[in-house]
Amino acid sequence: MRYTIRMRNCAFFARHGLFDEEERLGQRFYVDAELEVDPGAGLEVDSMQSTVDYGAAFAEIERIVTGKRRFLIEALAFDVAHALCEKFPRIARAVITVRKPHAPVPGVLDHVEVTVSWPQPHAG
Repeated sequence: MRYTIRMRNCAFFARHGLFDEEERLGQRFYVDAELEVDPGAGLEVDSMQSTVDYGAAFAEIERIVTGKRRFLIEALAFDVAHALCEKFPRIARAVITVRKPHAPVPGVLDHVEVTVSWPQPHAG
């Protein structure tokens, strides 16, 4: 049995993007994290050691998003998903969505978003 921890609209100021202006000016990015957790006996024993501390998970997301510049939000989402699964062994699967509200596109839009899952489901 697994359960899901969802964190929505985690907001961070960062400098990701292809263009020099995006690095120079920066902007707010929004991250959703959906973490499928394998609790072992955690739900029965009601213990923090048997789950994922979502405060610590938020801090890990913040560290990555506000860290080194990525040109692609796809790469950013992948790095977050991969890091969460590595840092928290109880996470069986992380689905990360990154939203960029002020994407430099020639038109009007609310935001651009990308979603990445780690690990990838096996084909077959």
